[in-house]
Amino acid sequence: MNSMTPDALRRALQDVRTGRLADATTLIQNTLAQHGLADAGFSGGAGKMPPYPGLKTPGQGPMPGRARFTNEAGSRDYLVHLPKGRETAPRGLVLMLHGCTQTPEDFAIGTAMNAQADAAGLVVIYAAQARGDNAQSCWNWFSGADQQHGRGEPAILAGLVREVAEKHAVPDQAIFVAGLSAGAAMAVILGRTYPDVFAGVGAHSGLPYGCARGVSEAFAAMAGQGAGKRGKPAKRSVATIVFHGASDATVTQTNGQQIFNDARAPAGAQTEIIDDGKTAGRSFRRITSLGTGGKVLAEHWQIDGLGHAWSGGNPAGSYADAQGPDASAEMIRFFAALGQT
Repeated sequence: MNSMTPDALRRALQDVRTGRLADATTLIQNTLAQHGLADAGFSGGAGKMPPYPGLKTPGQGPMPGRARFTNEAGSRDYLVHLPKGRETAPRGLVLMLHGCTQTPEDFAIGTAMNAQADAAGLVVIYAAQARGDNAQSCWNWFSGADQQHGRGEPAILAGLVREVAEKHAVPDQAIFVAGLSAGAAMAVILGRTYPDVFAGVGAHSGLPYGCARGVSEAFAAMAGQGAGKRGKPAKRSVATIVFHGASDATVTQTNGQQIFNDARAPAGAQTEIIDDGKTAGRSFRRITSLGTGGKVLAEHWQIDGLGHAWSGGNPAGSYADAQGPDASAEMIRFFAALGQT
């Protein structure tokens, strides 16, 4: 049986791009079945698997070094990093959501976000997806039950953020969320479903809201064929900064463009500012969309030569590219500016 390997993923994406949807679906079904996400009767649903033997369940407490949050929607482990060298209350909070196969510890290393947050006086939460809820530790952005207010992973993560923010006296309207890949897709969902909690979203190599309902649709969306699957238009804009590599072979850059378009769509008339630049030998284009009174609605970074990895990250972590631009620094700069408006 096929394994859920990078080669298998590439073959499935190639089948989607060339129109061989049946072949892609078969490969996806087989690989997901091997990992416990679906059985032979798989019909395109998101699927959940039971906890792996030996893993902690919600009643057993968090993994060593982590805390655990629980509400009516479920439980997740998390790490908290408090800004160093500050005696005053934090100026804000950033929820960080890792990508598939990653852990909070790995993601903290790869993004080097803690150093940026220290300088800005921000609390950082690294939430952990349990392998019992997704075999590849992906946030379930493609599950309809996890795309809604008051249910599933959005409800868990919003509740976690509220609890930590209250504990550390984080100011209202200074709570943000950022993620990579599946984590970025979930960050976008949180911005859409909890705009009263999150004042800004950072999406790196992610996917737009509502582009998939089920695993087969998720693979199509990753290949850039999810345009026909759209969530309901947002009624309220949440400021969003988007990073996407032009050489991303896992999640095509059209997804980043759609996140940017969705973020600014509710605002009506706006002005675009286009900056072309180069850093550490890598070219990029940054498009900033401004609304009435110069309010920043969204910012889109298109980066030449960048694959499916965190731009300007620490290669000691997974899915991190050391070349710039520095996505962590730019996200913190973007979030900090929102807090001043």
